[in-house]
Amino acid sequence: MKSLKLIFTILTFSLVTLSMYSCGNGKNAKANTEQSTDTSKQGKEYTSAYICPMHCEGSGSDKPGDCPVCGMAYKKNDKNNKEDHSGHNH
Repeated sequence: MKSLKLIFTILTFSLVTLSMYSCGNGKNAKANTEQSTDTSKQGKEYTSAYICPMHCEGSGSDKPGDCPVCGMAYKKNDKNNKEDHSGHNH
């Protein structure tokens, strides 16, 4: 009877510890993903009027042209245009 109680106690402690560990990692992983997503899309290679399709670091322009890093032609940044709601009321 004493050994059964010991096994039950060890099993319970293990499950509680595992639950706490797994829940903590899930929250950190989600926070890390959100953080890296937010910071990686704030450079001018994402926010300029014309952007490189490869989003090369330091690229992006207010005028059409070619990317100075890879040489590809800039594309109009449609994402910025879709988010502009200044022409109408919400």
